Amino acid sequence: MAQATDMSQHFTAGHLVKYSIPSICMMIFMSIYSVVDGLFVSNFAGSTAFAAVNLIMPFIMVLGTVGTMIGSGGAAIVGKIRGEGDAVGANKAFSLFVFTSLIVGIICGIVGFAVMRPVAYALGGRGELLDICVLYGSICMISVPFFILQFAFQTLFITAGKPKLGFAVTVVCGCANIVLDALLVGFLGFGVVGAAIATVTSETIGGVVPIIYFAMKSNTSHLHLVRPHLDWRMLGKACVNGSSEMVANIAVSVVNMLYNIQLLAYIGADGVAAYGVIMYVFMIYAAIFMGYSLAVQPLISFQYGAQNKVEVNSLLHKGVGFMLGAGVLMLIAAEASAYGVSYIFVGYDPGLLDLTVYGFRIYSIAFVLMGVNMFTSGFFTALNNGKISAIVSFLRTLVFEVISVLLLPTIFGIDGIWFSVVVAEIAALAVNFTMLATHAKRYGYNVKFWPKSKSRAVVSASDDSE
Repeated sequence: MAQATDMSQHFTAGHLVKYSIPSICMMIFMSIYSVVDGLFVSNFAGSTAFAAVNLIMPFIMVLGTVGTMIGSGGAAIVGKIRGEGDAVGANKAFSLFVFTSLIVGIICGIVGFAVMRPVAYALGGRGELLDICVLYGSICMISVPFFILQFAFQTLFITAGKPKLGFAVTVVCGCANIVLDALLVGFLGFGVVGAAIATVTSETIGGVVPIIYFAMKSNTSHLHLVRPHLDWRMLGKACVNGSSEMVANIAVSVVNMLYNIQLLAYIGADGVAAYGVIMYVFMIYAAIFMGYSLAVQPLISFQYGAQNKVEVNSLLHKGVGFMLGAGVLMLIAAEASAYGVSYIFVGYDPGLLDLTVYGFRIYSIAFVLMGVNMFTSGFFTALNNGKISAIVSFLRTLVFEVISVLLLPTIFGIDGIWFSVVVAEIAALAVNFTMLATHAKRYGYNVKFWPKSKSRAVVSASDDSE
């Protein structure tokens, strides 16, 4: 089996993109197989069932964010410890985060099952819509512990130097989900029950397989599961450090709920269905940003632990450049594919199709700035500065979007809902670059992102260091 990646090396732009491809593919594939449930439910169970799945999905995703928090925050700590040369300490910390994710996941699954009906009702579910929400959501609670582990391992696989293995596990999970959806929803007609069973199966695979691998003494990664030492201070630091990623994911779910409530008020169930399609496609595009950010964060943490400020500066500049370029390309791709992608989901209803295409073409404008904003938050997480990361994530994904989605529709009607995310990303960009500029001297990077000679960039990074 291939050896783990050497994180101490210098990464050129091309090498960095190549290194991040497995993580990007992992996130894209995970997004695609998450979309499969909606695709099969929409086409084989109808728009009401599709709306129900989209109505309860944000609540399920909130539970999964615990894994994102522990995984991202823990990976930054593990990467820093490895950068300091303490392999034994890194294994103990890694094991602590994995077993904590599992225990917390069991608790979340039990609580989620108990409150499923009142939550679905609070989100706007009534009558048949409510019953379908509760049915789908309750079954999905079975695999919440593994769902949380799956989120945690997204970053931990990369920290272990095994991004390709993480991608391979995701492919296996995705294939299982797709095959079961085709069989249970498409062929046997089990509707949302079949979709939920497919999801539970894939998530269980995604949580169990990594545990088996990292428990094997023969695994060739940087990390191994060992008997952990309970360290409340380290757990607290991981939670604070990863809180930005958790805040971002919770905020996305909360904002999705708010979007659904607004759309129900302005349009009805068709608005929820249209937004569901947009969010499914958004997940695939955003996966590129997230995959790159997840891949680069452990490198930044390692170099920060090794006190290599020049390399930290290099990773920052390459990251911003990649995100901006990718965002422009995604906007072009989204505008060109809006009709075709929407047709796959709701082509059976011309009115719903037109509504979805219209909303998606407005929503996709946000892609230009979204990647840069996501990377900035992840950059501070990698530097073990969870406070700043949480602030920028909280403002971007919750405060700015909530204000926009509540205020803009009162002025511009339904268009205000679709433009809300665009306005939020513009406001977030201003905050993010203010934070980068404010903390440049502390971490030894520069915030002059326009082209300059290599020698000047290195000198600037050195001059800014303390």
